[in-house]
Amino acid sequence: MSYRVRGTYLESCNCDAPCPCRRIDGRPGGRSTQGICDGALSWWIEDGAADDVALTGLGVVLAARYSDDEEGSPWTFALFVDQSGDEEQREALGQIFSGALGGTALEHFPWAWKVSDPLGVEPAQIEIDHSPGRGWLRAGTKVSVRVSGLYQGPETITCVIPGHEREGRELVVDELSVETGPLAFAYRGVCAYESTFDYAG
Repeated sequence: MSYRVRGTYLESCNCDAPCPCRRIDGRPGGRSTQGICDGALSWWIEDGAADDVALTGLGVVLAARYSDDEEGSPWTFALFVDQSGDEEQREALGQIFSGALGGTALEHFPWAWKVSDPLGVEPAQIEIDHSPGRGWLRAGTKVSVRVSGLYQGPETITCVIPGHEREGRELVVDELSVETGPLAFAYRGVCAYESTFDYAG
């Protein structure tokens, strides 16, 4: 199956802003603030398809955890695909955003190239608003993120998941909440990041 998906991206994790996992002023990312990274990531597809399956106007959310201090710690992740899509669309989203279809997604998704513990792909009511500097997202009652504003530091910051070649902005959230299986956490005042994405394979 060939695919190309393009759109907007928003993530949040429990690191202090600016997130030390990101590339800051050209320096490679390092250890997360707490050593354990809890996060939620979201993609809104403004234009996309997998073979002849249209994916425009659909959203995807991923909740994840990994440990920097545990050698070989897996990316434990749960993937939520837009329940407004039909079965073919949901299947395609699951394959693309898990990394199963390969392509350029493998350059961006750590859970695809590192040891991972996938918790499954679940249809959910995906609500995404990636308005610059004030975005929010929800995956049913299981994932919620709400941006409170921009991080005010002077650094230039990029993130591997949308791509270091793409411009983005560091943010701060007043809500990061996940409650799904072994992933259960809630934070306020932690970091976030907004950008765009373009994956193909």
